[in-house]
Amino acid sequence: MDAYGLLDVLGQDWVTEARAEVARRPGAIGRHFASAGRRAGRAPLDGAPGWRADEAARALLLAALPPEDLTERVAVLYAEGTADEKLAVLKALPLLPVGAEAVLLLRDAIRTNDARLLRAALGPSARHLDQAAWRQAVLKCVFTGVPLDGVHGLDERADAELAVMLAGLAGERAAAGRAVPADAAALLDRLTQQKEARCASSTRTST
Repeated sequence: MDAYGLLDVLGQDWVTEARAEVARRPGAIGRHFASAGRRAGRAPLDGAPGWRADEAARALLLAALPPEDLTERVAVLYAEGTADEKLAVLKALPLLPVGAEAVLLLRDAIRTNDARLLRAALGPSARHLDQAAWRQAVLKCVFTGVPLDGVHGLDERADAELAVMLAGLAGERAAAGRAVPADAAALLDRLTQQKEARCASSTRTST
């Protein structure tokens, strides 16, 4: 869903007015960003799965920023924000033309112990993470119990190195009488089967 679709679903007039002010005076975003929870409410947003009303309002405010102000103000709002505000910034990133500039924010979110931020950091903007950082983030999801169904492009990016890492973790857990989460075990099974299929294909080709 793009910003215009999110605006239609949210349907709060104050957001439209605040966006117009932010477009004219980018410095006004701080005041509106801070008050979004009170003004928009924190209820799940019908018609926009995965979004709360306050998150949508903050994302729309960010999307109204002039391009020349966007990257710097996004970084400041994230750095100075509450956990809810940081989460809104991360969820807004795919709607914003920030590209690889998002990487510093994603890396910070991955280092936190907030499962919500970790999950949001592995949304569509995670395509800007290099493969090594992405693998470590996925492994942290497994460690912390964050479901892997929220990892954008998981099956496309999961590779042999991630399989090795997951197998190592599974072995450690087994030795301690514990199991990895079911979704991680299923991913490891898929990657193992893919490897076996490639090996079998290579053997047939060589003979």
